[in-house]
Amino acid sequence: MSEHDKKKIAPIVITILIVLYYTLYFTLIIFAVPGVLKIIFGIIPLLFAGLMIYVCVQRMKEIDGGEEDDLSKY
Repeated sequence: MSEHDKKKIAPIVITILIVLYYTLYFTLIIFAVPGVLKIIFGIIPLLFAGLMIYVCVQRMKEIDGGEEDDLSKY
């Protein structure tokens, strides 16, 4: 395993856990809440899950580009 691959493990694991959490939350909302609230409260976790995946992909690109330490820029 290369050094870049090791640095990718934590963001991927955290992303998977958070997406699973939002998916479980979405599933519980779909069965528990009636009507229009189901759409409002159900869509928000799915948007957050998609956003989390997007952020993870951006982080993978940063790591591949050699920007492992974001705080060093400031």
